[in-house]
Amino acid sequence: MIEMRLSEQRGEANFGWLQSKHSFSFGSYYDPAHRGHGTLLVINDDVVAPGHGFGTHPHRNMEILSYVMEGTIAHRDSEGNEYQVPAGEFQLMSAGTGITHSEFNASDENELRFLQIWITPNVVGTKPGYQQKLFASDKQQQLILSPDGEQGSLIVKQDAWLTRVKLQANESLELDLSRTSKAYIQVVDGDVTVNEVQQAKAGDGVKLFDEAKISLASNNKPVEALLFEV
Repeated sequence: MIEMRLSEQRGEANFGWLQSKHSFSFGSYYDPAHRGHGTLLVINDDVVAPGHGFGTHPHRNMEILSYVMEGTIAHRDSEGNEYQVPAGEFQLMSAGTGITHSEFNASDENELRFLQIWITPNVVGTKPGYQQKLFASDKQQQLILSPDGEQGSLIVKQDAWLTRVKLQANESLELDLSRTSKAYIQVVDGDVTVNEVQQAKAGDGVKLFDEAKISLASNNKPVEALLFEV
């Protein structure tokens, strides 16, 4: 079964310095029909104004993934990690027993845009951890996240997998979904046809239930999408 989550149906928050679109219930936005999907709890599409960001705040027992699409994140946390995460890179923070961190737009001139993604862990009370990586950008499919670091992916404390799909104009790809009963596609850029029927555009999400395989096809321009198996 396939269920669409259109871009314009997402929750919204506007704090001036931050404009955010929520695929699932988050903060003051609550929708009982959209409280995550499997172990995927949050996908926020955040745009941060130049020179602004999220001040120091705590997390506990959560796997927090950031994918930077424009600009650079300036990250600092209570474990002594202080890094910059530029566009194209993924950052995974395992909050474990507890961690505080801040995330700021590293630029005083340009906006920062990134996806903030939360996955609930299958173990709690673990030592906090930090991972960051730039993956090859020329592959049709690239494993970004897995429980065992398969193919050099980031290691998440959950039976969850994330594959980034990149298609050139008029390309197609079929993917196996046998790992889990639930999957979710977040379209990052372009327009994609799902299973030869469903049309999805940038910002749209696609919930998948008990689908053994999924086919994705671009139209007349490139497509980037994130496939979560959760």
